[in-house]
Amino acid sequence: MNLGVFNRVNYNAKESESGGMYSEWASLTSLIQNGNEESQSVLGKFPMGSGKEVAMAVVKQLAANLGFAQAAEPSPLTTDREVQWCMEVICFGMSLPLNEHDTIRDCVHVYCEWLSALHPVPKVSVPRPVCEDPNLYARKMICHFHNLFVPRKGEVWSFPYLDLGADTINRQAVLCHRVLRTLQHLAQVSTSLTRETWEALLLFLLAINDTLLAPPTIKDDVGDQLCERVLSVLFEVWLLACARCFPSPPLWKTFRETCMNWRHRIALIEQWNRVNLALTARLLEFMYGPSFPELKIPEEDAQLIPVGMSNDCIAQSWFRFLHCLGNPANLCRPAVVSQTQKFLQFAITSENVIDPCQHPCLAALPLIFLKAIKGIAGQVDAFLGIAQPYSWEECSSSSDRDKKESGVFSHPTSATHSPTPPPQRRLAKSFSVAPSAVTKGIPKASLIGLTSSRTTSVSAASSGNPSSALNSGPSSASSLSSMVSLGGDSRPPLAPARPKCNSILHMFGEWLFEAAHIGSEVVYYGKGPVQRNEASVNKRPSSLQLDSRKASLSLSQPGSLTDEADIPPALTIDKYEAGRAEALGALCCIFCAKKTGEEILPVYLARFYLALQQGLHINENRECSETLASILLNSADLFRLDLDGVQVLLPHFIDALEIVLPEKELKLKSPSVLKTELRRASIHLLLSMLVLPLHFQNLTIKEFGGGSSERGPLTFAQLKPRLMNLLINALQVESDPQNAQMLLGGLLLSVQDSAIAEEVEPVTQPDTCLGSDSTSNILSSASDTISSLSLPSDYRSVSLGGMDDVSPETQDQSDGTASAGAFGNMMFIDFPMIGLNKNSAHALFVRATYLVCHRLISSWKTDLNVSLAALELLAGLARIHIRETDALECKRAVKWLCDYIVYQCSRPPPAHSKDLHSTIVAAFQCAAVWLVAHPYLLEDKECLTTVLEVVELGISGSKSQRKPGEPIRMKDEKELKPASMRVRDAAEALLTIILEQVGYFPSPCGAESLWSLLDEVALLRHCNSWPGGDHLSREMAVDRFRYFVVENSTVLALLEEPLGNDQDPQPTVTVLIRGPFGRHAWTMQLRHLPRHKSGTKYHAPNPGRPVPMADVGVSHDVKHRYFPENVDRIPQCKVDRSIPSMESLLMDPNVAAEHAHLSQLVEQQTALETAAGQQRCKETDGPFPECTPPPACHEFQTARLFLSHFGFLSLDAASGNVGSRLTALNTSLDGFCHDLEVLDNMSSRTCDTVHVFYVRAGQKTAEEILSNVQSESTVSPHFLEFLQSLGWSVNVFQHPGWTGHISTSWKVTQPTSEQARAPSNHGGSAYNGDSQVLYWADASSEIAFVVPTQCSEHDVSPQFDSSSESTNVSGQGWFERSISESTGNVGRSTEKTRTLSLDLDKPSALSSAGTNGSGRRHAGAVRHSPPPHSNTKVLVFWTESFEDQLQFPLADLLRATTTGLEGGSGRVPDERDCFLICLHALASGLLRVKLQGPAGGRTSLATPLVDGMVVSRRALGSMVRQTALNMCRRRRLDNDSYQPPHLRRRIKVQELVQKYRCQLSYPELLTYLFSDPPT
Repeated sequence: MNLGVFNRVNYNAKESESGGMYSEWASLTSLIQNGNEESQSVLGKFPMGSGKEVAMAVVKQLAANLGFAQAAEPSPLTTDREVQWCMEVICFGMSLPLNEHDTIRDCVHVYCEWLSALHPVPKVSVPRPVCEDPNLYARKMICHFHNLFVPRKGEVWSFPYLDLGADTINRQAVLCHRVLRTLQHLAQVSTSLTRETWEALLLFLLAINDTLLAPPTIKDDVGDQLCERVLSVLFEVWLLACARCFPSPPLWKTFRETCMNWRHRIALIEQWNRVNLALTARLLEFMYGPSFPELKIPEEDAQLIPVGMSNDCIAQSWFRFLHCLGNPANLCRPAVVSQTQKFLQFAITSENVIDPCQHPCLAALPLIFLKAIKGIAGQVDAFLGIAQPYSWEECSSSSDRDKKESGVFSHPTSATHSPTPPPQRRLAKSFSVAPSAVTKGIPKASLIGLTSSRTTSVSAASSGNPSSALNSGPSSASSLSSMVSLGGDSRPPLAPARPKCNSILHMFGEWLFEAAHIGSEVVYYGKGPVQRNEASVNKRPSSLQLDSRKASLSLSQPGSLTDEADIPPALTIDKYEAGRAEALGALCCIFCAKKTGEEILPVYLARFYLALQQGLHINENRECSETLASILLNSADLFRLDLDGVQVLLPHFIDALEIVLPEKELKLKSPSVLKTELRRASIHLLLSMLVLPLHFQNLTIKEFGGGSSERGPLTFAQLKPRLMNLLINALQVESDPQNAQMLLGGLLLSVQDSAIAEEVEPVTQPDTCLGSDSTSNILSSASDTISSLSLPSDYRSVSLGGMDDVSPETQDQSDGTASAGAFGNMMFIDFPMIGLNKNSAHALFVRATYLVCHRLISSWKTDLNVSLAALELLAGLARIHIRETDALECKRAVKWLCDYIVYQCSRPPPAHSKDLHSTIVAAFQCAAVWLVAHPYLLEDKECLTTVLEVVELGISGSKSQRKPGEPIRMKDEKELKPASMRVRDAAEALLTIILEQVGYFPSPCGAESLWSLLDEVALLRHCNSWPGGDHLSREMAVDRFRYFVVENSTVLALLEEPLGNDQDPQPTVTVLIRGPFGRHAWTMQLRHLPRHKSGTKYHAPNPGRPVPMADVGVSHDVKHRYFPENVDRIPQCKVDRSIPSMESLLMDPNVAAEHAHLSQLVEQQTALETAAGQQRCKETDGPFPECTPPPACHEFQTARLFLSHFGFLSLDAASGNVGSRLTALNTSLDGFCHDLEVLDNMSSRTCDTVHVFYVRAGQKTAEEILSNVQSESTVSPHFLEFLQSLGWSVNVFQHPGWTGHISTSWKVTQPTSEQARAPSNHGGSAYNGDSQVLYWADASSEIAFVVPTQCSEHDVSPQFDSSSESTNVSGQGWFERSISESTGNVGRSTEKTRTLSLDLDKPSALSSAGTNGSGRRHAGAVRHSPPPHSNTKVLVFWTESFEDQLQFPLADLLRATTTGLEGGSGRVPDERDCFLICLHALASGLLRVKLQGPAGGRTSLATPLVDGMVVSRRALGSMVRQTALNMCRRRRLDNDSYQPPHLRRRIKVQELVQKYRCQLSYPELLTYLFSDPPT
C-alpha cells in the first residue's frame, strides 16, 4: 500500500481554509456556537431565587439516594414525566452561580450516576424510565452538562476565578473533571450507544471545547486551565467514535472548523501531535508489515487507539485527524489565526479597539507553529523508518536529526523539556481530591490540570530552557527538542521498505514547502513561489491578499499587516525561524531518503532547491542561523544521491560551509545546536564535494532563483580553491577527534585525486574564482581568527634539526599573503609554496604535510585515533607520486615524525599506556614508508643521524647523546629499557628496512618477495656432487648441510662444496641465512687475490731436473753461517736478548728432559729415513725419483673457515664451552625438516586478504552474488577497472608471496594444465585464488585481493602446523585475536611472553618461558595452535543499488572467504567482526562509500576512506587499498597478543634451538667442524 492512495481524497486547502473534502457537507458549527434549546430549563423563566430554592430542595433529595452518605436506594421516579420534570430542575441547577457549589455538585453526581444506564450493569439508583430508554435520556443529560462549562449570566467573560478563592477553583475543577471522566468512561464501556447518542456526545465535547478555547487566551481563566483536559477527552472520545460509530462528514467538518478556531492554544497542537503519532504507529503496522521499523511511542499514547479499530478505520481517521487543523503554515499568520468570531468580539468589546491579530495570546504562535511543524516532521520520520524509541518526558535539547547527521558518534545532551501532555496534567485523568495534594513539589492546581507552568512567550522556542513548554511532536531539524529521541550514537538507517519520496511529498510537501519559505525573500503561494517584491506590488491594507493570477489565498507577511512596524515584537518574522528550520530539515530528510533509481517529480525538486537557496542565505553578521544549521544537519547525503540538478546548489552550500567550518568560535543563533554535530554534518557535505571540481572541470554551474549575475559564469574547476581552503582551515581549527579523522581522510583524497589527475592529463586549476564576489566571503572574519590564516609564530620557531628554515623575508611574505589574493588568507602556510600553483597536487602535498605534522605534535599527540589517522595520511602522502616532490619537504616530514616519536617516548611514566605505545609503533611504520618511498633522504647526513637516533631510542630506551655537548655513551654503558617491547620491535623493523630495503625495494625480481627463493633442495640440485634425478627430498638435502644458530636468532645452513657453475678451486661455502627478517642465500669464497687477478698463474710450471754431468767439480769444505761474520762484531742490546737462546732454555730440568727426548726422536727418525733411502737405492737401479709439487687442494673445511673468519669461533675459548653465540643443530632428529619448512612459511611481512564482491540490484543470496563475476557482461566495466587498480595480477603457483590462502602462499609450484588455464571474458572470477589473485606489497606488508566465486574450493581447515610448539615459546600465540578472546590472557601471559625480546641470549629465560607455556597449554582445554598471521576480514562490495548494503548475506558469503588462518576449528568468523567497504556507483561516474566495522572497536575507524565519502574512479583503487591495510593495521595495534612477523620468526628459531641443539663441548664442536662434511 502506498501513501498515494490518500491523495485521491486529499482536500485542496490552497483555495480556502474552509474548503476541501467536506465542502459539499453542511457544518454544525452554528449549532454548537449558538447553543441548544434543550440545554435551557423552564426554571430559567422564573427569578433566580425561586429557581434556586426549587433546585436545592429537589436535587438534595435526589442525591440522597445515590449512595454517597448511605446505601443506595432505588429511585422514586417511576414515570417519564417525573424524570423529565426532575431533569428540568437539574438542568437549572447546573447553571447556578459557582458559590452554590453543593447544589451544582449534587446535580453532577445525579447525572453521572444516571448515565450508568448505558453501562452493561446500571446502578440501583437509576430511575426505571432512564434504564428503559437510556440513549434518549443520555442525550438530554449530555446537553444539560453544557451549562456547567459556560459562563454564568452577570459574570465577566474572563471568568475571574481569582476572586472566588483557591478552594472554589479546585472544587469547580473537580466537577468538570468528573463530568469529562464520566463521559469518557461511558464511551469506553458502553455497548448500547446509538449513532444519535454518539453524535450528541461529540457535539457536546465540541461545544464545550469551543466555548472554553475559542476566546483569546487569558492566563488562568477557565479555558486556560481546563484546555488540556477537555481537549484530551475530545480527541480520545472521537477516536472511540471512529472505531464504534464513525462520525458523519458534517461532524468531521465541524470538528475541523472548530479546531481551526482554537489554533492559538498550544495544547491543541500537543494533542494533535499525540493522536497523529498514535495513529501513524498503527498505520505503519499494516501498511508496511512487521519488518518496518516500529514507531515506539509511550504505552499511554498507544492505548489511545481502540483495540477493535479496523485498518480501514485507522487509515481514514489518520487522514482526517491530520487535516483537522487546516494548513499548519497558517499558524505563522496571526491575521488568519485571529480571523474568528471570538477574536473579533474581543477587539470590539475591549477598551482600545485594536486589530485582533495583536492580542497578546498570539505571542505563542511561533512556538505553536514550531510544534505543528515538528509533529509533521515526526510523521515524515516515521514513514521514512526513522522510528526510534522516544520518551515524552525525556527529550534532549538538540533535535534528533542533529544526532542523525553526526555519523557513528554523537553526544546526547541531558537537557529536557516539558512532556506532551506533561505528567502532572495526565494525572488529572484519574484525579481524586485530597486535602494535601502536593507531590514532589507539584502544586495542587497542577495535579488537576490547572497548571500555569506553560509559557506564552516565544522566547521559550529559542531559549532551550528545560522548563519551557516545548512538548510537541517529533523533531525534524530545529535547534529545539525532539520527541523522537535517538539516544544512540549512530545515525539510524532508513527503512528499506519506506515509501517513495513523491508519496511523502504528496502528503506533506505543500505544508512543508510553504513553511520553508516563511520569512524568505520568495513568498510562497499555493501553487508556487514568487519574489517578494513582485508579490507586494498590489499589496492591500487588508489582512488578506488575493493573487488573481493563481486564484489562491496567500499572505505576503506573517501578520499581513499594512506596516511591518505594527507587528508586535513577539510576532516578527524572525521568531518563526525555528519552525521554518524544522520544515527545511524535514524536506532535507525526505529528499535524502531517495532510493537508487527513484524518480522525484521535477516540480518538487525545483521547489526544494529554491527553499534551500533561500534557507542558505547568509546574514550580514555571518551568524549561523537556525535554518542554515538545520539544512546542514539534515542534508549530509544531498550530493551523493544522484538528485537531478542538485549541483546548482553547490556554490550556496560552499558559502554556508565557509561560515561553519573555518571558524574556531562559531557564532550560533541557537545555543542548543551542538557545534560538534553541526561541524560533522558540514564535513559530510564537504567530503561529498571534494572530487567534483576535477570530475566536472569546466562545466558551468547554472544560476537559478534570481541569483546575482555579478558572479558570472561559474565552473566546477573554479570551486576547487574554495574547497581546498575549506578543508585546510577546517582541519586546522577542528577539535573533535572524529571530525578530525574525517577531514584527514578528505585531505588525502584531495591530494591523491589531484596527483593522479595531473599525471593522467594536464588540469587547469585556477588560483581564484574569476570575478567572483563570493571569494571575499571565504573568511571575512580573518581578523578574528588570525590563527587560521597563516603559520602561527610558535610553529615558525620549529625547524628541522634545530636550524631555522624560515627566513625573515619568507615570514613576511607568509604573513602578507592574507591580503595578497582572494584565497591567500585561507592558506595555512604559504612560505613553502612561493612560485607554485597553490592548487596543484604539489602545493596540496606541502600544505597537508605541514598542517598535519604541526597538529600531530601540538594537539593530536594525546588522542590515539586522531594520531593514527594523521600517521595514515602521512604514509599515504609518502606513497603518492608527485613529479615536483621537494626533497626538503620530505626531509622535514621525516624530521617531524622522529620528533613525534621522541616526544611520545619521553613522556612521564604515568602517561605510558597501550594507546601511547600504539601511536609510537604506528609512527615507526610511517617513517619506514617515507624512507622506502624516498630513499634519497638517507643520503642526507642530518636526516640519517636523526632517523638512527630515533631507532636507537626505540630499541634501547635512550639516545647515546641525549643533548648536544654531552659525552656519548656507548652501547655497553647504557641500560636496556625500551618504552615497551612493541616499541622495540617496531624500531628493529625500521632498522632492518633501512639496512636492507631502502634504496633496494622493489628488487629486480619484484615486490613479491623480500628474500631468496632458494632453499636446500634448490641449492643441492646445482652442486657438482649431485648425481641428478628428479627425486630429491628435503630430508636428503638437509643432510648435506651443517646447521648452526647464531645469537639465538639466526639459523645458518652451511653447504661446504661449490655450486656447479663455479670451477675456481677456491675455498667455497654456500650459506642459507634464516633470520627474523627473511631467508637469504650467499655463496662465499676465500680469495687471496681480487677476482680480476685470479686467472693469472702466479707459479711457473715444473721445468724438470737438469741432465746430470760427469764433471762433478771441486768440492770446497766451507762452514756455513746463518749470518755474516760482521754480525758478531755488532754490540748487542736488550732487544737482541729478548729472544732467549736454546741453551738458556735448557737450564730448566724439565725442559732439558723434553729436549733430550725430542733430540732422540729426531735422531731415530733420521736413522729410519737414512735406512729407508738406502733400501730404496738397493731396490732400484736408478737415482731418486723426481720431486714434484703436490696437486692443488680442492677440499676445504669451509664451514670452519667461515665461522672462524666471521668471529663465531674463538681460539681463546679454551674453557670448554662454546658460549651462547654459536649453537650446532642436530638435523637427524625427527621433525627438523618440518619445523624448518614452518619457519620458511613465516613471512617477514604482514599479510592481509581483501575479498571483493559484485552485487547486482536486488540480489540477496550468496549464490547470485558469487556468480556475477563469471562473465564480464554481468558486471560493470568500471568494476573491472577498479579491480585492476587494486594491485597487479599474479599466478598463485609461481608467486612467492601471500596469495590469499595459506595453502598456496610463499611457495612456487607447478600447476596442472587445468589449473593454469585462466577463464576468458570473465568479470573478475579469474582472481578467485584458484590460479590468479590481485596482489600488492610494500617493504613491510603484503595484501591479496580475491574475488570469490562459486567454484572456490579452498579447504577450510588450517594449513599451518598444528603440532608446532610455538605456543610454548610465545605464550598465548603469535596471531591476532579478537579483543574479547585475548583480554582474559593479557595479564598472565603477555608480559612473560614479551620479555623474550630482551632475553634472547638467556637460555634460562627461554627455557622457563617454554615450560610455562607448555604447562599452560596442557592444563587448559585442547586447542589447535593459533595461526601465525592475522585474520582480519575485510570485504569490499560493489553495489548497483545502495540500499542492498542493508541485506548482504554475510554469513553465507563468509564461507567463501577462507584463508586458512581461521584457527584450528576452521570456524567461519562472526559477520559482526568483519570490515565492510561498500562502493556504490553514482550516475555521475563517481562512487559513494559506505563503511561498516565491528561495534565497539576503539581503533576501527581507519582512514583515508570515510563513511559517506564520494570518490573518483581514478583514486578509488588506491583509497580502498590503503583503507583495507589501515583497518588491518589498526586491528593489530589494538590486539595485546599480536606479535610482529619478525618476532614470530625469531621465536621459531628459539624453538628450533630448544628442540634440536647439539649438546657439544668446545673441543667436541671443533672436532665436529674438522670432520669431513656429510656426503
